[in-house]
Amino acid sequence: MDSAPARVVATAAALALIGQLRQRHGPVMFFQSGGCCDGSAPMCYPAGEFSLSDSDVLLGLLDGAPFYMGAEQFAYWEHTQLIIDVVAGNGGMFSLDNGTGQRFLTRSRLFSDDELRRLPAPTSGARA
Repeated sequence: MDSAPARVVATAAALALIGQLRQRHGPVMFFQSGGCCDGSAPMCYPAGEFSLSDSDVLLGLLDGAPFYMGAEQFAYWEHTQLIIDVVAGNGGMFSLDNGTGQRFLTRSRLFSDDELRRLPAPTSGARA
């Protein structure tokens, strides 16, 4: 049986920036912003410095860094794989990538019907 596809993956550039941020700040975590001040950017924080709720969903790990999203937003994105990339520019004001000259960006692609069948149920942030 084929393994389940990852709900979130990172490009080589994103993995390199995660490594740089980890060297500077220690372990990190991500939360996919749903809008407001920083748009819908993936926000990077020192691990444990973003309060998760029981309704937040753990999408997966990016080189060991957990990546979460709110349940309401997940309801819209559950059919897509998130691809975390890096582009030139300033990160969100509370995200660790701010000031690096690069920022994380979320791209996406729809899962195929076969991939959707193989996806496990998501885990909540409180149980992750």
